Amino acid sequence: MSERKPPSAEDFNQWYADMAEQSTGDEIKRGYLGLPPLLLSSSLLTWDGIADVIEALRLPQGGRLLDLACGRGGYGLEIASRTGAKLTGVDFSEEAITQAEALAQLWGAEAEYRVGDLTGTGLPDASVDAVVIVDSIQFKPEAASFQEIHRVLAPGGRVALTTWEALDPTDERVSNLLRVVDTRAGLEQAGFVDIEVRERPAWSAVERALWEEAASLDPGDDPTLKSLHDEGVRVLPGFDFVRRVLTSASVDR
Repeated sequence: MSERKPPSAEDFNQWYADMAEQSTGDEIKRGYLGLPPLLLSSSLLTWDGIADVIEALRLPQGGRLLDLACGRGGYGLEIASRTGAKLTGVDFSEEAITQAEALAQLWGAEAEYRVGDLTGTGLPDASVDAVVIVDSIQFKPEAASFQEIHRVLAPGGRVALTTWEALDPTDERVSNLLRVVDTRAGLEQAGFVDIEVRERPAWSAVERALWEEAASLDPGDDPTLKSLHDEGVRVLPGFDFVRRVLTSASVDR
């Protein structure tokens, strides 16, 4: 597969702006993922998968949740609504934060949103009880990201992240972004304990069906459909050589 650089904040700003104008690509993804209309997704976590993430987080009632790389905010809002958590969302895209704030208002939910990234949230030390990162750690799977997650978590706090990992990190059929993802190693090096990496083949099956339809689309002049189509074409050749994972861990008490 050809080398691909991680998208910039400006790339994501345009992507989110396009989604605000055109909803066709959104509707296709939502149908496969089983998401309700007001859970605006910028990732690939299924409706059933949200329950898996909540179980992994073990959030206390009224706990403080950080939705890191929150995108438009739908997943964090859903998790907070189910658990009663106090929600903070962080993303490096200003457009994503604007849309997340609007979505929270539409939900009638209390949430704080701010611009920041995986290596610099701007939050105080030990200020949250749980961190969720949905399909984003692969954009910056470096030591500083895992260290930042550890820094903001209170003792006993939990992290749950969803991503993809190469079955063989040397396999060039896999995107260069994914060949360097090793969630267990990153969490271990940052000092986390109780690390569990669970494969999620059911999520992969949903994604394969989505990408097969996306790759067959004629996107016309719809930028959201073109983005979906292009990603399907890019992802499918390496699809069988990655595993879908849900990784969780704790900060020692």
